[in-house]
Amino acid sequence: MWPIASLRMVGLSEEQRSRPVTGWRRWLYHSVVRTLSRAVFFSLGFLWMKVKGRRADLKEAPMLVVAPHSGFLDMLVLCPTELATVVSRSENQSLPVIGALLEFNQSVIVSRKDPESRKNAVSQLVERLTSNGYWPQMLMFPEGTTTNGQALIKFKPGAFVAGMPVQPVLLRYPNKLDTVRWTYKGSTWLDAVWHTTSQLYTNMTVEFLPVYKPSEEEKENPELYADNVQKLMARALGVPATDYVMEGGIPVRKLGGLSLPLESPAKEMLTLLHSDGLTAAQVAQARHRMLERCRAASGSKVSVDELHSILSLSDRQTTTHVCGLFSKDDSVDLTQIYISLSALTDPENLEELLHFVFPLFDSSGEGSLSAEQLSELMGALLGVPQRHTAELYEAACTDGRLTEGNLLHVLTSHPTYGRALSGHLLGEEAGLRLSDTPLANGNNNNSSNNKKLD
Repeated sequence: MWPIASLRMVGLSEEQRSRPVTGWRRWLYHSVVRTLSRAVFFSLGFLWMKVKGRRADLKEAPMLVVAPHSGFLDMLVLCPTELATVVSRSENQSLPVIGALLEFNQSVIVSRKDPESRKNAVSQLVERLTSNGYWPQMLMFPEGTTTNGQALIKFKPGAFVAGMPVQPVLLRYPNKLDTVRWTYKGSTWLDAVWHTTSQLYTNMTVEFLPVYKPSEEEKENPELYADNVQKLMARALGVPATDYVMEGGIPVRKLGGLSLPLESPAKEMLTLLHSDGLTAAQVAQARHRMLERCRAASGSKVSVDELHSILSLSDRQTTTHVCGLFSKDDSVDLTQIYISLSALTDPENLEELLHFVFPLFDSSGEGSLSAEQLSELMGALLGVPQRHTAELYEAACTDGRLTEGNLLHVLTSHPTYGRALSGHLLGEEAGLRLSDTPLANGNNNNSSNNKKLD
């Protein structure tokens, strides 16, 4: 596939590459690469694939939206869709084979870290989807990441911004052992490949639903359009449609601009501490030692060894795991751990916790926080970064100042933020409790926990 995919674009100028490939370059190379693509998946154990329904032609639906997104093996769906054009992140361009195939596919490339790149990608999408058949049919996974398939997370609006009809496409893996899932935690993509190729065969079903034509209201509101298509596909799959999105590698629920994690690092940490044998009283003692260490030292960064001593755990591997929940290196911010754990284990004393935390983020010492400082404080309190706290900042400000008292009042009595905080910390909302959502467990019905495809 690699050399043939590369040959398709040889000799074309940049201006020619910016237009859809036509003529002999399309019918010759396209059919060969499609056949080889199917051969690749055949060698992985996908001996046959069941296709239900009829794929709409380009004029009927310029966009195919596919869900649920389970892992990279979902790309087999490109074979019955005639290698429809996809959207891919820029990092994939440098990968062997994959980069050449993306160029062959004339994919829309986007850098998630570059706002300008995202803006250009949206412009390209709209241009192609409204080209009246000039560009080939496109295919997107609107969830934007992989899940365990037990629910559909919130669809991103990218596939719907042009306001054109879309055809929903359902993917199912009706196998006794589900080996293809690769989600936000658990086993790696190598595990998925190894377990899948270890099976004699793997079944896959692709179902084309009727074309969805947006109403005038949906054309004007891509978010509404995306939500309605998500609900339709969820009903067809027999799974819930949730409003969780992926942020920073974990599922979060948006409420009042806040990102409420499905499983916060503090919750996972508490589970690890209890599994190591720590009682509630011992966890409280560990919190006290954290507080004393934060007050005694100028810096709150600690090594794994020091954290192991503070937590008084028997298994050092547990400490390493705890450290990994809050940091990507060998040191961790003890203040972050203390705040997150205290908010979770002792939510009734929010006033006392906020009294300790507020001065840490009030660097000027003026008794007031800036919008950026509020984001940092709420990130520490909830355990995940908070990037959209403008609404909270406006609600808590009086005469341009955000004081400790004002913030406490809003977090405890505001109809939105009081509910968000109590639901997250106390588990009062069923939608925020781990046991009440299929997304809470990285497991699917038959496989182990899985890792996120970012």
